Amino acid sequence: MAHEHHHHHGCECEEHGHHHHHHEEHNIKESVIKIVLATVLLAAAFYIECITDWKMWQYLLMYMIPYLIVGWDTLKEAGEAIIHGRAMDENFLMSVATIGALAIGFLPDSEAEFPEAVFVMLFFQIGELFEGIAEGRSRKSIAHLMDIRPDSASVLRDGKLQTVRPEEVHVGETIVIRPGERVPLDGFILEGESSLDTVALTGESVPRDVKVADEVLSGCVNLTGVLTVRTVRVAGESTASKILELVEHAADNKSRSENFITKFARIYTPIVVGLAVLLAIVPSLITGNWADWTYRALLFLVVSCPCALVISVPLAFFGGIGGASRKGILIKGAAYMDTLSKVRTVVFDKTGTLTEGVFKVTAVHPETLDEQELLHLAAHVERHSTHPIAAALREAYPGEQDDCTISDIKEYAGHGLTASVNGKSVAVGNGALMDQVGAQWHPCELKGTVVHVAVDGTYEGHIVISDRLKQDSEAAISALREAGIRKSVMLTGDQKDIAASVAAALGVDEYRAEMLPADKVQAVENLLGEGTLAFVGDGINDAPVLARADLGIAMGALGSDAAIEAADVVLMDDKPSKVALAIRIARRTIHIAQENIWFAIGVKLLVLVLAAAGVANLGAAVFADVGVTVLAVFNSMRALKA
Repeated sequence: MAHEHHHHHGCECEEHGHHHHHHEEHNIKESVIKIVLATVLLAAAFYIECITDWKMWQYLLMYMIPYLIVGWDTLKEAGEAIIHGRAMDENFLMSVATIGALAIGFLPDSEAEFPEAVFVMLFFQIGELFEGIAEGRSRKSIAHLMDIRPDSASVLRDGKLQTVRPEEVHVGETIVIRPGERVPLDGFILEGESSLDTVALTGESVPRDVKVADEVLSGCVNLTGVLTVRTVRVAGESTASKILELVEHAADNKSRSENFITKFARIYTPIVVGLAVLLAIVPSLITGNWADWTYRALLFLVVSCPCALVISVPLAFFGGIGGASRKGILIKGAAYMDTLSKVRTVVFDKTGTLTEGVFKVTAVHPETLDEQELLHLAAHVERHSTHPIAAALREAYPGEQDDCTISDIKEYAGHGLTASVNGKSVAVGNGALMDQVGAQWHPCELKGTVVHVAVDGTYEGHIVISDRLKQDSEAAISALREAGIRKSVMLTGDQKDIAASVAAALGVDEYRAEMLPADKVQAVENLLGEGTLAFVGDGINDAPVLARADLGIAMGALGSDAAIEAADVVLMDDKPSKVALAIRIARRTIHIAQENIWFAIGVKLLVLVLAAAGVANLGAAVFADVGVTVLAVFNSMRALKA
């Protein structure tokens, strides 16, 4: 395709985002000027031709001026393509057709087609211009993501604040971010609290509150307080750069439908050129009417140029990727758009994907004490433990260390702890520990991890701790069912009964419990036979599975580099419901591309038949082609509105 050249020069340079825009806009301006100039000159030449009586070659020279103004680039690209041994592309088709039209004038007793030749080139350029503008717009939708690249960072050096480019800040330096500024680099908060607008990264409109020790990601906007941050990644590795890179390279992974164009041109052009030659020679030999048949053959060539396809199909994909990125869904390339539209089975990891991945106290069942008192005792005994369950208990009872005296803490691995609180011996742990201290305990009917508490050997009740479901997990599963996904599967390392209750609550079709990461890969391999499979994980240990599935979808993977690398689609926030949305966007994009393909080929064939029959003349043929192209481009623009 012709445009590969323009777009990729900018990419070697560092400030690539900015570079690109000027480059695009400059191109569009230049095209408009050329088109206007050529149109004026064409009209003038046509007028002069009507009122004068010159020799053929004089007219030719006159028409060559506007022709070269609009056609030079096309001729040059066609020449380059042939020199580099690339198959005949659309530039080659246009060049042959127009040079042919110019040559017709020198055939005996035929009408000169000079104005038409210029007209063809002019329209081809107008089509290209439309593509440029549309692509510019989808780039803008991606570029609004690109705004996440911060321009400067305020770094503390020798006790003074200096403003530098983010690239000049090293890992471990301290930066200060004021309200209203974009976070320039990933890091952890040393002092200050604030709320961050993460919409550019996650599509999430609710600001996220952060405090000391929280991680801040580059590309967010600091809204309320001043933050002092210690950087943990250099600019090139930071979240903002990663995302930009993903989006920039999305277009490189071209999809089958896009390759369809390249393959199409490679086979199509030689066939069309061959047919045209036959159309010129065979009837001419029979009838002796060379001019007429050569004219028809050239017409045939002009009409057969598949501009509409060449332009609109990649554009639809580009638009779809742009539209999805605005919703916080990064699709790494058009090829994945294709796979996404065909997904039949969706496999979820449980912890962190369908559930919060954070333990919370979900119920307190005391025997004689009140709830606060029970939590209070448990939190005291567990106050130094690093276990996530201990953390959940401490969180549920935030009362600071009051004047209780705690001594003599003993830990029994896998069972729990005992300690002396205000002289009473308190045991906090599982049933085995209760048996050990001789307390009469009873199980709980709720699912989750149950922590029992006994004081001086008397059973005082239990606390249930579980991993909460994400708010939209249930909606996510039903949305997938509506989208016609045949099977949803949940894999988890958790125990059977917990897995069963989560599976029932969400309505997934199947679940497998007590799995190690290697088992997950195995499970995915077993399911691969049942249609296109997408695996959704939060990426901490899911990289191998993400890579193995037909389509890897990483969730909220802004922190996990391994997942971003391994996944084909990255959902920037933690919402499982985005999976169904991604599938819908992909299907719509593919549908738009297919509409364009059928529409363009249909109109083409019609005009080809008319041209060969001598009904359509050059002007009509070109007009049909450009009309189709413009309509197809507008149709592709629909893909942007994800």
